[in-house]
Amino acid sequence: EVQLVESGGGLVQPGGSLRLSCAASGFTFGNYDMNWVRQAPGKGPEWISAIKSGGSNTYYAHSVKGRFTISRDNDKNTLYLQMDNLKPEDTAVYHCVTDYDGITWKGQGTQVTVSS
Repeated sequence: EVQLVESGGGLVQPGGSLRLSCAASGFTFGNYDMNWVRQAPGKGPEWISAIKSGGSNTYYAHSVKGRFTISRDNDKNTLYLQMDNLKPEDTAVYHCVTDYDGITWKGQGTQVTVSS
């Protein structure tokens, strides 16, 4: 069974940084594109970044471009999101997401709170 387990969230001041991780299991991680999606309180899900299976192509939403960096280690079956210059509007639960075997899989998420 597919499992996606996010970690690395926490409370950070505006302008600070965090690095999120997503440990994947139950499928051949290196063969699949991966995404980060976030959901702020009272709002719908927002796609923020994607990375192709090989790691050479990355994509970002306008809201995070230039501040966030997505990466992956296919040997460790792990997806990352480096978040710099964080803003209060980045406060949300962050999920890693993939499509495998016709199903969209999402981890339980990790909370990121940006506040002074």
